[in-house]
Amino acid sequence: MSVVLCSWGESLEGGTEETLSLAGRLSRSQGQDLDWLVIGGLGEAASAIAGRYGVAHIDRIAQAQQGPDALLAALADYCAQYSPTTILFNQTPAARLIAPRLAARLGVPVVMNGFYVEAQGSELEVRATAYGGDTHAVYRLPAPVNVVSILSTTLGAEAAPAPSDPVTREITVSSGAVQERWTVVASAQSSGPRLEDADVIVAGGRGLGSAASYALVREFAELLGGMHGASRAIVDDGWIDSSRQVGLTGKITRPGLYIAVGISGASQHMAGCSAAKTIVAINKDRDASIYRYARYGIAGDCLAVMPELIKLAKAGNT
Repeated sequence: MSVVLCSWGESLEGGTEETLSLAGRLSRSQGQDLDWLVIGGLGEAASAIAGRYGVAHIDRIAQAQQGPDALLAALADYCAQYSPTTILFNQTPAARLIAPRLAARLGVPVVMNGFYVEAQGSELEVRATAYGGDTHAVYRLPAPVNVVSILSTTLGAEAAPAPSDPVTREITVSSGAVQERWTVVASAQSSGPRLEDADVIVAGGRGLGSAASYALVREFAELLGGMHGASRAIVDDGWIDSSRQVGLTGKITRPGLYIAVGISGASQHMAGCSAAKTIVAINKDRDASIYRYARYGIAGDCLAVMPELIKLAKAGNT
């Protein structure tokens, strides 16, 4: 009996350590091992951090096929061999596709968008976002095996009370070559810095009034040495490319500083930035939801406030 986190690819996705931390707390509370299943070329990266989070076994499947059907077959074969009780995923776009299919293959419950998992007697309590992040749902899962996909944006990466010395196990699966039913085409990748990795982000919303005013956001971000982002509203309006969208259906960010300019603070947007260490809100609506998340706020017209902040930044007074 064990808790297992499933990962694949050639590099660790953002949020992996946060999900490992949650998995470690759950496994310790249940008196179970924490195993980490890695498929592909993640073995070295996993070995570097696994002990910090109390991983007992790093289970490696060295297979080149990374399509959804091949991954599903390998995961199902692994579960048949090792019978984990709780199967966790760090909720990436690929995990959104794989986790429900694995649960269906195994005939067990699945919960997506989870952010809290705890053993309650013989049941597993999972709290998850629902309806686009507008509400939270609480699930009680009585089945002996469950699949949970974790949204890691609000989680911290806390090390285990005592480090472990993980044992690496080379896993052989019998699935062999799998014929994919669909051709998976990778989305275009930017050659520059990624919004998800930025330490400083200045993001704009409809409170700017017009697409032309977004230039203030872009300029201020450059002066701070950061990157500029956007709410879904102005992406949908065509003000800025979708690669700059922050939120549940955009980029999930974890900056040190997030400055929200003319953004109301809808839950869908906050899902992409609530893990920021410091949020600063600039909004003339004093009742805007963004102020519930912000450490600092400027209640004023962003078109009046931003030029002054830009002047200060140019003068070196940041």
